[in-house]
Amino acid sequence: MAETAGGFNLEPSEELREVRDWVHEFAATVIRPAGAEWDEREETPWPIIQEAAKIGLYSLDFFAQQWFEPSGLGIPIAFEELFWGDAGIGLSIAGTGLAAAAVSAGGTPEQLGEWLPQMFGTPGDVKLGAFCASEPDAGSDVGAIRTRAVYDEAKNEWTLNGTKTWATNGGIADVHVVVASVDPSLRSRGQATFVVPSGTKGLSQGQKFRKHGIRASHTAEVVLDDVRLPAACLLGGKEKLDTRLARVREGGKSGEQTAMRTFETTRPTVAAMAVGVARAAFEYARDYARTREQFSRKIAENQAIAFLLADMATKVDIARLMTWRAAWMARNTHPFTQAEGSMSKLVAAETAVWTTDQAIQILAGAGYTRDHPVERWHRDAKIFTIFEGTSEIQRLIIGRAVTGLPVR
Repeated sequence: MAETAGGFNLEPSEELREVRDWVHEFAATVIRPAGAEWDEREETPWPIIQEAAKIGLYSLDFFAQQWFEPSGLGIPIAFEELFWGDAGIGLSIAGTGLAAAAVSAGGTPEQLGEWLPQMFGTPGDVKLGAFCASEPDAGSDVGAIRTRAVYDEAKNEWTLNGTKTWATNGGIADVHVVVASVDPSLRSRGQATFVVPSGTKGLSQGQKFRKHGIRASHTAEVVLDDVRLPAACLLGGKEKLDTRLARVREGGKSGEQTAMRTFETTRPTVAAMAVGVARAAFEYARDYARTREQFSRKIAENQAIAFLLADMATKVDIARLMTWRAAWMARNTHPFTQAEGSMSKLVAAETAVWTTDQAIQILAGAGYTRDHPVERWHRDAKIFTIFEGTSEIQRLIIGRAVTGLPVR
């Protein structure tokens, strides 16, 4: 996406096209051929993450360059290609980005310089980050978070207790970014975000979840049992937190919390992931329909199949354009007055589920077997209507934006 002398242009710049082709090549030659294996193993694909690190795809430099790319399309274009390859492996590569986004949203320049490099490591020593917000009783309701952070002024340290759940890279990450309540009476306005380094006493992995899809991505509980952290691990610092809490207690606005800023910032990136899966399913079904013969003709010659493919292609393009618009708005500080970030995630997520379902239908019995990847992509697609805000939550956010009323 670029501006030209004649106005606005949706054509990605030459540099972005080069990034797209580079990531696509890695996805086609390294990720996609390994998708079925790591789905069956339900393990973190360390060899592939290491390969991505060797070429610079899994690195702080790459994520930062694409995140701050002027048009805002760097991450969406790269993530679409990654997830076109395979969603589980793609999330293993991209998952650290959510923790990095949380640190970027709430940290000081010094904290960014200290913690972001530790989330990625080096090609010879790969590291991971994990963002821990959800809890057993606090998923979409972030205000219900019970993980408690208590400050000891004499020791100038915080003590955290609680259990996080559904954490990508949870328990195996080198840096955990944890949202906790410092004043439960203020609900979401009384929360703060902390960085928990690797090896911190009291931090452990709880249950590892066996999932319907994205099985190559590690998802687990994170248990915090008297985790003691120096004051420097509070994102933004104690003075900033005290100022914000005092304003809230006096009846003022607190400003958007790190958890909500993180989710809002990353919604277009999650939408791009869903677009990648939807596109993969459409292309596979299209190619299958071009060669599969029934009643002495290609099934794509049947109007019912051709129309279905037309709808699939159209929906994928709609989802991509909405994703690009939201990403461009976020990068250029245009406010989401109509909840455009939520719109992009809602449309892309439901497009991925619908498109993968139709791909199975086009392949018929073959599509229902593991001989073809569409059944795996269908399982993978469902997560996009759930994580980082369910489709219902996105509709709630959009509803509030378009009506101006407190929709509940």
